[in-house]
Amino acid sequence: MSKAQFSTKERILDAAETLFARYGFGGTSLRQVTSQADVNIAAVNYHFGSKENLVNEVFRRRMDEMSMQRLRQLQDALRNSPGDLDAILAAFVEPALAMAQDRHGGGSFIRVIARAYAEKNDSLRRFLSEQYGHVLREFAKAIAGCVPGLSKSELYWRLDFLAGALTYAMADFGMIKRPTSVSESEHRQQAAQELIRFASAGFKAGKMN
Repeated sequence: MSKAQFSTKERILDAAETLFARYGFGGTSLRQVTSQADVNIAAVNYHFGSKENLVNEVFRRRMDEMSMQRLRQLQDALRNSPGDLDAILAAFVEPALAMAQDRHGGGSFIRVIARAYAEKNDSLRRFLSEQYGHVLREFAKAIAGCVPGLSKSELYWRLDFLAGALTYAMADFGMIKRPTSVSESEHRQQAAQELIRFASAGFKAGKMN
């Protein structure tokens, strides 16, 4: 891919990510995307083919790297700290919080994720399940090895709750705001530690009746 092609594709993705975060998927038109990216509709069709594919690529651009980092960290945890639930949870939590703090669009992408939760978009949910469902299954398997008393249903409920809490933490919606004396890196590290401790207790809690 030439430098010009790369630049055009990235401009379109950047514009789409910003607009999807602001207006949602249904509320954003391709005309708005082309105007913000300063390209014509032919460029969008050339690189993505359709709005649906553009939405998918906005997610793929961020989530491919995050998923690879999660799986690498998970393998390290299983190899170096077998049976350590906190290490497994750290592999799930830390790469996501790091992405959220990425100065190159991380904040916008978190709002895009929030849109995906809020809007009913079956095509997007199917894409995310097909592309990244294996990541959740790997974590479910690893967590199950640490809490063998949980049923599959209980395990997946609690993994869902963890994912929801993580999204909330990524968006920085909570009552705990970063003090000016604390760096973003330190604040993210503390958020990760607190969420891991909270999630670990939740997974280890007794079986539901």
